[in-house]
This record gives sequence, structure tokens and C-alpha cells, in this order.
Amino acid sequence: MARQTKQPKFKRPASVLVVVFTRAGEFLLMQRTNPSNFWQSVTGSLRPGESPRQAAVRELEEETGLLGSAQLIDLRQSRLFPIIRAWRARYRKSHCFNREYWFALSLPGRRLIRLNAKEHSRYQWLDLAGALELAGSWTNRDAMRLLAGHAPA
Repeated sequence: MARQTKQPKFKRPASVLVVVFTRAGEFLLMQRTNPSNFWQSVTGSLRPGESPRQAAVRELEEETGLLGSAQLIDLRQSRLFPIIRAWRARYRKSHCFNREYWFALSLPGRRLIRLNAKEHSRYQWLDLAGALELAGSWTNRDAMRLLAGHAPA
């Protein structure tokens, strides 16, 4: 009997970005465990058969402990960007770009966040200027600018 080998499991080149912010204009950013100097909003790849909204709800709960399906705002925006070197091995070699769908969650005030320790080591609530300075991706910065009513740079 021939021995079966498992095929490597690759991520879909489609993901969500969920920007969590307060009515006072503070944005939640989380520091990734790998690479450790990368700060971001909630993000994650779509699973097979999953819609962007379903992925956003799932990732929001997995990464922060927040339940926000009813309040989740579809920003009706998406961006295509090159997959960065740190994450290239997670995708098929033929996939060089990722499509990211944007969502937001507005909260009345800060909440305690339950981090997924496998993905993030700490979090901060920051004003727009601080969040823009710390965010590791241009798409994250552009989404926060959009929510704050500023045109992307």
C-alpha cells in the first residue's frame, strides 16, 4: 500500500482587516508575536468557503475576545497588496498578492482585550496620530484615515 503524504496547507490570498475604534477616536493596535515589531488591527485570512464578513467576525473574536457581529461595519473597501516576505511561505508560490477586505467596529469606549497569545503579545489604544505612526501596513493606516474622515496619504 502506497504511503500517503499530507499536502501542505496554504492560506487563501484573501483576508480581512477589522479596525476597532472608540467614539473618542482611539484605535486598537496589537503587536504581533512574529514579526515582533509589527503592529496592526485585527487581521486574518479567509478560510475555504468563508465570506469576508464571516472571517471578520471570527477573527475579531479570536484575536480580541470581542463579539461584534451585529455592530460590524462593512466599509465596502478592499485593497490588493504584495504578500510580505515574513508570510510568503504560508501561501502557494503562485500567490504573490493578497486581497484585503475592510471592516470596522465602533465601541462607546475602551474595552479590555483578550489577546490570542499565539498571534499578539500586547495591545494599545491610541489616538489617530499615534496609531498611524505605529501601524505596520499602509492598508491599516489608510483604513484608519478613512474612518477618521481623512483622505489616505
